[in-house]
Order: sequence, then structure tokens, then C-alpha cells
Amino acid sequence: MPQTKATTRDSTWSRVSAAIVGTFGEAWGELRTHKLRVILSLIGIAVAVAALTAVVGLGELQKQATLENNERWGGRIATLRIDTFTEDGSPVDWKAADERFLAVNERYGFTHTTRLIDGQVQVPAQLPEGVTMIPSKQYDPAYPIIHRAKLQEGRWFSAGDAELLAPPIVVSAPLWEKLGSPPLDTHPTLGMTEAFTGTYQIIGVLPKAGEWDQELRIDMLYDSYVQRVGAVPKEVSVSREIWVSGKKAAEIGPVLAMDLRAGLPHGAQLTVSRSDMGASPDFEQSFLMMQIITSAISSIVLLLGGLSLVNIQLVAMRQRIREIGVRRSFGASGGRIFASVMMESVVATAVAGVLGIALAVALVRSPLIMNSLFYGLQDVPPFPFVAAIIGLGAAVLTGALAGLVPAIVATRVRVIDAIRY
Repeated sequence: MPQTKATTRDSTWSRVSAAIVGTFGEAWGELRTHKLRVILSLIGIAVAVAALTAVVGLGELQKQATLENNERWGGRIATLRIDTFTEDGSPVDWKAADERFLAVNERYGFTHTTRLIDGQVQVPAQLPEGVTMIPSKQYDPAYPIIHRAKLQEGRWFSAGDAELLAPPIVVSAPLWEKLGSPPLDTHPTLGMTEAFTGTYQIIGVLPKAGEWDQELRIDMLYDSYVQRVGAVPKEVSVSREIWVSGKKAAEIGPVLAMDLRAGLPHGAQLTVSRSDMGASPDFEQSFLMMQIITSAISSIVLLLGGLSLVNIQLVAMRQRIREIGVRRSFGASGGRIFASVMMESVVATAVAGVLGIALAVALVRSPLIMNSLFYGLQDVPPFPFVAAIIGLGAAVLTGALAGLVPAIVATRVRVIDAIRY
């Protein structure tokens, strides 16, 4: 008895498999027979699927571009910012605060930390028109990594640069142009006076934010600055930034604040906060809303393409009444006719979907898009696999819906109709 049941199951499965394969075969045969009609009806589907898939792909690129742009200001996800101050407004002993942080850092093992003096110091630079006070920024080598900072030319600071006799500096493009845009491989230098007296080697050039950007700026290593001035003036504010794992930021922040406060000089206070955009509760929602809107527009385009396919399929069905009537006369069941017409539409739109996905990938990864919209993107994300799945799924669903009405019409064709037509 068990052997009989197994045999019956195998027989049933064989019939079902043969029916499915036969249905796909008939659908593909019809598509080959009516090539021109199929091509004309599926151009809109392919374009709509390409648009839908490209929207998801471009959305990922836009998300990455927005993320990197914000990280240049607030730091990578997640960046902790430590600000030290005194409640009565008296100067902070930065040397003592620095020693405390180094002690705590050894215990936590942070790999990307930087001290930062942001634009509070002006340095007397010897320019062609005379000595000019220029805004300066001081930081450690990890700063460009934390902030995804880009250079127009040259290199960033390294750990041993502070020991060089000619301390290295990075200058803004407008300042570099004032100096005559000397090639960096010739090791150009810039002289300074007063407390900064000496010769500084230009190793990098910061790019302009736009044609309007004419800011003169000099960046130098924090340690190079301290060696020149002896000690950080107490009226200057120094911040610290730490790049940690996004998942650990919420746990590390409060504990780190307690450890640092425990060893600060009397009267000194500090705050630990996140400066990156990932700290905002609307970070993911903003990207999700943008993708929903653009996907909705593409879905409308896809729907219009599906409606045009329904119209063309209905017209084509009137021309195939004789064919279907003959098939009915040879014993084709209504279910077989329904599945054949339905699968013809599904297979056609699936092929259009694959072509649309290929078109979308080529478009999104084209040099025109990457160089014009996403130039300078550091971490280019791979084309999202989910975008291809969404595009193909939308194409198959559209084909099923577009083939439903013609399939129902086809099942109502009678044998006598083959004679009339």
C-alpha cells in the first residue's frame, strides 16, 4: 500500500511538471511567433522596470553620497565629541586634560582619536603681498579619516610628521593659488613669523567648495602647533573626537564621560556627545521617505505600461480566436488555454524585466552618472540586489495582471468561433 501511494504521488508530480513545462513552452512559442507585437508591447514595461530599479539603485548611491557629505562635517557614524570647560569660565589646563585622556584611551583602546582646534588660531604667513594673518586648524592624523576629508592634491599628515625640521602643512586651494600653485613634488614651503617663525612644507591642497570659495586656510598638526607655541593657550578651546562603532556609541558615551571626569583638574567639566548625523532620529526616515516617493512615481509608470500591455493583448486576442478555437477542437481545456495566455504575458514581461534591470545597472554605473552626480564618492556601494528583485518581481506581477483579462477572454472562445473567424 505505501508503494502504491508513492507511485501515485510520483505520477501526479510528473503530470504537474509536464503541464508547467508545456505551458512555458507554449508561451515561449507564442512570443517567438508574434515578435513584433511582443516587442512593441514590452518596450514600456522594460523602460518602467528600468526606471523602478534605477530609482532604488540611485537611492543607495544618493544615501551614501549624503552620508559622506555629512560625515565631512560631523564625522563618521559614530563620532563622539568631547568638550572640556570650567563652570566659572576660567581657563582649562589643556595639558592636564590631555594627560587624563591618554590614560583613559589606553584602557579603551580607541584607534581613531583626534584633538581639534577649529579656526580659533590665526597664523602670520608670509605671502607675496606681505605678512597676512590666516585662519588655521590644528588636529591629529586621524582627523581626515574621521571626517572623510578630501584633498585636491598631495597627502595628509602622518604620525611622524611632527618630528620634521620643516613641519608639514595643508593649505586651501585659494592660498595655494596665491603662492603660484607650485607643484607639490618640488616641496614648496611657506614662511611664518612671530611665535610660528620658521619654514613649513606644503604637503597637501584642500579643494574648493565651489567657485565662490576663496577662503585662505592653513591646517597643521596639533603637535607641531604645540611645539611652536610651547603650550596651547588656555583661552583656546580644544575638542576631542573619537570614531567608535555605531552600535557601541550609546554604551560607551556615558561610561567614558564618567571615567574622564574622575581625573580632571578641580573645577573642570566635560560633555560627551555624538556629532555625526547618525545621532539624529530622522536619519533613516529621511532616506526612506525619499525612496518611497521616487518608487511610487516609477510604480505609476509601470502601471501605465501594464495597462497598455492589457490593451494590446486584448486586440491581439481577437486576432487569435481561430487559433484558440482550433486548439479547443483538439481537446485543449479551458484551464490549459488560460494558463498558456497568462504565462505568455508573464514570460514576456519577465524578459522585459531582465532587460530593464540590465539597462538600469548600466545606467546607474555609467561614467556619466558617477562623474556628474556622485563624483568623489569614496565608498561606492554595490548595486543593491534587492533593486533587481524588486524590478523583476514588479515585471512578473505586471505581466500576471496584464494577462489576466486576455486569459479570461481566451477561455470563453468556442470551437464554432474558429469557423466564423
